[in-house]
Amino acid sequence: MAKAKGIQAHKVFKLGKAAARKDSRNLKFANVLRATLPSLPPSYDFDVTHTGIPTPMFGNDTYGDCVIAGRAHQTLRFEDIEQGAVITITDNDVLKEYFEETGGPDTGLVVLDSLNLWRHKGWKAARNTYHIRAYAEVDFANHDEVRQAIFADLGVGLGLQLPKSAQGQIQTGQPWDVTTGPDARPGSWGGHYVYVSGYSPNGPVCVTWGRKQQMTWAWLDKYCDEAYALFDARNRFKKALIDTARIGAFLDTLK
Repeated sequence: MAKAKGIQAHKVFKLGKAAARKDSRNLKFANVLRATLPSLPPSYDFDVTHTGIPTPMFGNDTYGDCVIAGRAHQTLRFEDIEQGAVITITDNDVLKEYFEETGGPDTGLVVLDSLNLWRHKGWKAARNTYHIRAYAEVDFANHDEVRQAIFADLGVGLGLQLPKSAQGQIQTGQPWDVTTGPDARPGSWGGHYVYVSGYSPNGPVCVTWGRKQQMTWAWLDKYCDEAYALFDARNRFKKALIDTARIGAFLDTLK
């Protein structure tokens, strides 16, 4: 596997998303939305309505395991919906899965490949094996679509081509926002994957490197190169956004 760019470029903030792999056959999120949708609030965050969910590093301050760390953050929230409690996912759970998927070295991962493994094989955390039913591409340039996926309590996994300017912004507690100059070039730092739990009028709010990080919509447009909504294997959708029959029909075509 080709090594993701910039894995060890920072002392604390490790990267680990390899170049995006596209597949025109993927399910599209727009195709599983109901014909009539509820209006969206101006701000929403899963963690505000479901309190007590931690935001650990999951080893991403040492290794380029951001793809699996993002999976762990999403699993915490899926299981909070299903079990009504926060399960205990350890760094060892995350790193074990990460190195199984890389084959041993700290190379980073291709997001699409990792999502397929999560769907077919599942992953073991907190002494259980967790699967997703499906994933769907989100058109990240369509901000309403991003909001819909977040508000549906699916969350969104974002693949990012981080600029070097993002280092200084996160270190000083600033939002990720578009700047100018050579440090603003997409991918000048490297590839990263984050789980998005919420949004504000300014843009998405992701969980990464042990904290919540705001980004602007303009920044998302410039630096995102892939986005996915994920459907848990067991959870029922409590909000009237998702047409589950359409998911089933798509999965039937894969058999």
